[in-house]
Amino acid sequence: MPETTQHEAGRGLWYGMAAYGIWGLFPLFWPLLEPGAADDILANRMVWSLVAVALLLLVQRHWSWIRPLLRQPRRLAMLGGAAAVISVNWGVYIWAVNAGHVVETSLGYFINPLVTIAFGVLVLKERLRTTQWVAVGIGALAVAVLTVGYGRLPWIALTLAFSFATYGLLKKKVGLSGLESLAAESAFMFPFALGYLVYLELAGRGTFGHTVPGEYGWGHSGLLLLSGVITAVPLLCFGAAAVRVPLTVLGLLQYLAPVFQFLIGVAVFHESMPPARWAGFALVWAALALLTWDALRRVRADRADRAAVRAGTAAVPAADPVADAVPVRR
Repeated sequence: MPETTQHEAGRGLWYGMAAYGIWGLFPLFWPLLEPGAADDILANRMVWSLVAVALLLLVQRHWSWIRPLLRQPRRLAMLGGAAAVISVNWGVYIWAVNAGHVVETSLGYFINPLVTIAFGVLVLKERLRTTQWVAVGIGALAVAVLTVGYGRLPWIALTLAFSFATYGLLKKKVGLSGLESLAAESAFMFPFALGYLVYLELAGRGTFGHTVPGEYGWGHSGLLLLSGVITAVPLLCFGAAAVRVPLTVLGLLQYLAPVFQFLIGVAVFHESMPPARWAGFALVWAALALLTWDALRRVRADRADRAAVRAGTAAVPAADPVADAVPVRR
């Protein structure tokens, strides 16, 4: 491999680690925004995300994609749906973290690849290999075990997993880059979020621009502003990684975020992990290990087939959309 290519791949790896690392450390940030309620934090995140991404687009002078998009109502409708779904995802995530359910949020992103695969079968009519069916079955068993462990259906994890899988499906159909997608989705969310902030202000529940002696000061408003920046920055890092490293590497890096979240929940916030929950998480991790092994095996087989094609002895295999899907954490 040429030295410049190796250098770019190394940079891409660091960009990917930065993106998923920032996403994994999110549970340490949202509690800093208390005593703001989850709805207040969510509305501020939506508003300041548009401001942050608009500034990035201005710096990059990257506006040419907007006009063609406005002439495509179907893509705009899908972007509106994606904005609604990611709003649910963000809202549940922020509430769950600040309510002391960090471990369960990590579970949502651990099982997300399994839900994405299930969507591939149910929605896109894709065919799974035997190993993938086994992994999905283990994941379903894990949910059953965790339901017993929690004494209820792990609805936080399931809401995060299904909303993010739906979001990923819509993004796949729209076909915009991460930064472009965030800009369009933020534009959809902005008027609703801004209107809600006005409502909170009139109701006396808004915290942005206010200080309460002994509770929070101007630093709180600064952190609310920062929520837009920390939404945009990891997306930029992910975009830089995606063009520099193989998709399989990104597929492995995606597990960094829920691993960090899990460790923060257990080691920092000291959330309870009785044996039944450990058993459920162990099943999820086993399913993910099986998926990872299968994906790496498929990559090696594809490389061997391509080498055979170059030698003139075989046909190029069809791409596997299930194995190639890498969700982008938001």
